[in-house]
Amino acid sequence: MGENYNYPKHFVAVDCIIFGFDGENLKILLIKRNFEPNKGDWSLMGGFINEQESSDQAADRILNMLTGLENIYLEQLNTYTAVDRDPSARIMSISHYALINIQDSIQINEKYSAKWFDLKDHPDLIFDHNAMVKDAVLRLRRRATTRPIGFELLPEKFTMKDLQNLYEAIFDEKYDKRNFTSKINALDVLVNTNEKDMSSSKKGSFLYTFDEKKYNKKISEGFMFKI
Repeated sequence: MGENYNYPKHFVAVDCIIFGFDGENLKILLIKRNFEPNKGDWSLMGGFINEQESSDQAADRILNMLTGLENIYLEQLNTYTAVDRDPSARIMSISHYALINIQDSIQINEKYSAKWFDLKDHPDLIFDHNAMVKDAVLRLRRRATTRPIGFELLPEKFTMKDLQNLYEAIFDEKYDKRNFTSKINALDVLVNTNEKDMSSSKKGSFLYTFDEKKYNKKISEGFMFKI
């Protein structure tokens, strides 16, 4: 190409849909804009991709800036390129969704005025961020039926009821307790710790952990994870 060729100049950003789970409801972490355009409105956490970064690296950096966490489950979702999606400039955005265990020690950066909202009851978002959230929910549901990514939203030890509550929140439907437990046990990827959570009843509920090594071994042998 000639040196004087005038390429059109665009900006490329990442936006992060951050999901959490509080034991009953699926949550989303949003920030309040402190700059124009749309100052004071709610949005996803995002930022521009630096010159020496991939979009995944940028999303990792931005998530760390907001939460202080590293090694978060993060998946690239979609690219949004509508000409008028941002009134300030021609900005294309690559969305990513992340799964966070809310019970981890999260140090939310106060600079961003971030807040957890119930996924079913979050404020209207700027630009095309509402569409990004809808797309992320659909992807999360697809992944949760074929991969054990739901465990990323739970503490290390959890009850079967915690797990059922999580999947009910993800899919927005209720499950029969006996059938759900039977289906999970048939997957054979949990370890009973023989410890109990005594907060729910006098009898208590057994606490489980996800056996990642066993799961990976089963996958190598042709196992299909399906909820």
